[in-house]
Amino acid sequence: MSSTLSSRAARSAAAVLAAGSIVLLAGPAPGARAEEPAAAVAGGAPQDGAVQLRFDKNRKDPSDSRLYVVKGGRTVLAEFRAGSGTTTDECATGRGWLPDGTYTVGQHHEKYDGDLIKGYAIRLSDKKCADGTGRVRDQLFIHSEMNRDGSQGSTEQRRWTDSDPNDFRSKGCIKMRPEEIKKMFRLLERNGWPKTLRVVG
Repeated sequence: MSSTLSSRAARSAAAVLAAGSIVLLAGPAPGARAEEPAAAVAGGAPQDGAVQLRFDKNRKDPSDSRLYVVKGGRTVLAEFRAGSGTTTDECATGRGWLPDGTYTVGQHHEKYDGDLIKGYAIRLSDKKCADGTGRVRDQLFIHSEMNRDGSQGSTEQRRWTDSDPNDFRSKGCIKMRPEEIKKMFRLLERNGWPKTLRVVG
């Protein structure tokens, strides 16, 4: 009796495996949706699954540039509007946009308490501009306009107004909407903090 059951079980298992092989060979069932390819950002990003930031400068309007969170060099996890500086002269201290190149991403803060920058902020490494003088742009951050605790203040420097395009202008740092820099922090907490920012433009 037990040998008969074992024989039947073996034949049933073989039939299931054979059916599975036919399905695999035949491909997905009609109407099944193939996975969409990931969005890509090419050039200079790590390919090992690490997260990197990329800032694409808009020469026509520096206040309407784009900051991307990219994973593994190809998958765009998020895209944010961001601005940098008030002029495309990268060597203009206190108003020029960020020079092209790769930056080291330093410490990130949720309650930064600088003289000009408060609240959510990410420190960036210094960078030489391209005028050949060796001039270095320093005190660079990714930040927004807010109080130290992340709330909106009563003065222009601490209060973001979406209807005012000047709020995307900066003294050279990368500047984002308050709710979007907070969203980016949450995203990076889940996916890992980047070690580099690549600036192109």
